[in-house]
Amino acid sequence: MNPVRPPRFFSLLAPLALMLLAGCAVGPDFKRPEAPPASGYSPKPLPQTTSSAETYAGETQRFEGGMDIPFDWWRAFQCPQLDQLVDRSIRSSPTIASAKAALLQAQEMVYAQNGYYFPTVGVGYTPERQQLAGNLGGNSPGIQSNGTVISTYQNPNGPPYNGPVTYTFHTAQVTVGYTLDVFGANRRQVESLEAQAATQRFELEAAYITLASNVVAAAIQEASTRAQIEAVERIIDATTRSLGILRNQQRLGYASNVDLAAQESALAQAEQQLPPLRRQLEQTRDLIRALVGNLPDKDVEEIFGLSSLHLPRELPLSLPSKIVTQRPDVRAAEEQMRAANAQVGVAIAARLPQFSISAAYGGAASEFGQMFKSGGPFWNLTGNVDQTLFAGMTLLHRERAADQALIQAAEQYRATVIGAFQNVADTLHALSADADAVKAAATSERAAKTTLALTARQFETGYSGSLALYSAQQAYSEAAIALIQAQANRLSDTAALFQALGGGWWNRTDRPFPQSQAAEGDGSRRRPD
Repeated sequence: MNPVRPPRFFSLLAPLALMLLAGCAVGPDFKRPEAPPASGYSPKPLPQTTSSAETYAGETQRFEGGMDIPFDWWRAFQCPQLDQLVDRSIRSSPTIASAKAALLQAQEMVYAQNGYYFPTVGVGYTPERQQLAGNLGGNSPGIQSNGTVISTYQNPNGPPYNGPVTYTFHTAQVTVGYTLDVFGANRRQVESLEAQAATQRFELEAAYITLASNVVAAAIQEASTRAQIEAVERIIDATTRSLGILRNQQRLGYASNVDLAAQESALAQAEQQLPPLRRQLEQTRDLIRALVGNLPDKDVEEIFGLSSLHLPRELPLSLPSKIVTQRPDVRAAEEQMRAANAQVGVAIAARLPQFSISAAYGGAASEFGQMFKSGGPFWNLTGNVDQTLFAGMTLLHRERAADQALIQAAEQYRATVIGAFQNVADTLHALSADADAVKAAATSERAAKTTLALTARQFETGYSGSLALYSAQQAYSEAAIALIQAQANRLSDTAALFQALGGGWWNRTDRPFPQSQAAEGDGSRRRPD
């Protein structure tokens, strides 16, 4: 006899599955939010240029609308040491490595969920060794000398067999199972996971931008602290010289003990400023080491001073409509909303009938080689429809929860957009104020320096007392520190503008991961080819 073949409708499983796969997907289709209708970053037009001053970091800065932002925006500060430090931090930072791993994990989850588009195929082989009881009465199997069961015969008048019967039985089969995605539950789940992977991608881009911004801010902080230490040391040297002159005057009877005590107090106050500044410098160096992935005992070669950093003259100013596409935090919030939108479809599909098909083809025999010969093969084909009628309102409440999660994600997206616009506006206002602060601080520092020089000359010649000198020294010390801080603020807020506008992540050329259509945020749903 010819072996039994699988029925012809086994071959119809794949076309049927593909037809059902093309069905609808329940739930709302995601639509990308429209850009906010904002026309600017302030109720009143902001100036296109900043004020200038004849001092370090006092150049006029111009805001260029439509100017693209390079990924390596920190090179605009024209500091080779800073370029090296940022590049090394990107290569070595555990934060970047962690964000990359999170992205890869999310992508693997997408690939895993895509596997549900295909049937599950399995193979099985079951050898069975069995012993039958010997007291079977008149119905006993015929057994060959090797113990194989060959037939069953009737012996109604004979005594029961007292000896047990032992035999081996072999079963092998191929099973195929497939859950039909009639209402698009799997498609919505894949869409949700793709959105989560896109979120992780934008989290990675944000990690790059944040790391670079932190390194630049730390370098500026180190430069500012070093400049403040140098300014305080100059004040201490000048105060020490003045104290020596005052002591000589006291010995000659031209200065009182009150004058001497006042100058000693001025020196002590100047020296008191050094320990906090030196502590701040060491802590900043610790931060820089950590940002590049070093332990505290492994130093970095780069040392920063204000003279090594140059203020960028031209600054980008993106249109408000572009902020929602440039800011990775906004793009991540958008993808989170897309994931929540897809979960609504998943929850709706869970309340609808679930369709599945399973099939098996195999063979069974008491000898291994006889399983797929005449009489041994078997097959089955099963269709199944499940519909939950009552589950304590669980599915209904899950759908409602998904609806509320979508509302929450939409409001979080709106809050993120508002925060992004505020961030840009704050930075633009800070840059304008910083330029004015540098100008005012430079004027104050020059006046205080002139006053101190004249007062010191009068003090040395005896035409001015120690109190006037002390007052002039205090005024110059405060003015010098204020100017350094104003200059550093202008550098820091310039770096903050690049970060607030998105950091140019779209111009990064070393992306190790493919960009899916979903990652670009066009709201489309991918389906398997």
